[in-house]
Amino acid sequence: MIIGSKLLFFENLPSTNTHATDLLKKIDLPEGTIVYTNYQLAGRGHTRNKWESEDSKNLLISIILLPSFIKPEDQFHISMVISLGICDFLMRYIPDCSIKWPNDIYVNNDKIAGILIESSLTGNRIEFTIAGIGLNINQEKFQSSAPNPVSLNQLTGESYDLPSSLEKLSGDLDKRYKQLIGGNYGEIKRDYVSKLYRLNEWHEFRDKNGKFMGRVLTIGDYGRLIIGRQNGEISEYSFKETEFIP
Repeated sequence: MIIGSKLLFFENLPSTNTHATDLLKKIDLPEGTIVYTNYQLAGRGHTRNKWESEDSKNLLISIILLPSFIKPEDQFHISMVISLGICDFLMRYIPDCSIKWPNDIYVNNDKIAGILIESSLTGNRIEFTIAGIGLNINQEKFQSSAPNPVSLNQLTGESYDLPSSLEKLSGDLDKRYKQLIGGNYGEIKRDYVSKLYRLNEWHEFRDKNGKFMGRVLTIGDYGRLIIGRQNGEISEYSFKETEFIP
């Protein structure tokens, strides 16, 4: 087992991603080490977004990966396998979930997990990657202004043991990461695309030119999102260049 080979627990942290990075600067840690906590004082999402999580209710983890076998231009595959591993875990308990590009995990139209992937590059190689995950497990009420959070507890009415949940999630992530080590890029992409939120459904999007009707078709090079428009045009977007309209 790689992911979950070593567990480092802290009662609370400003951010698991930041702490994992700081630890790597001081000591050698085996690949797959998981830094986790009951509560984040300054949990981070993409850009300046914050992650809300009630103390001791959810999984807040960061995984240390050493994917030197991946070229920097292929690093979106890390995001894909982490997203798929979370979906594999969730589908132990619920019928389905989806990946809102690039890596938010949704159940119907509600967000149950967020992922923050941060990599350090040295020359033309990835020195290390920190894969941060916030997964809503037992939280019953959300207080922030986030529009659509949901937890596994809210979906099923059940409470879950967090250590057991972490063990299962680690195993599911480990299986997906070993797909990547094995070079199964085609299978990973196929599985990822099949789970994309609103795949092949007509919906409103927005880009720098305004709103438009489109449908998610697939992903292209570097993990770019490919959207087909009603007029037959195909548009390709990097992160933050387009957004889904509820």
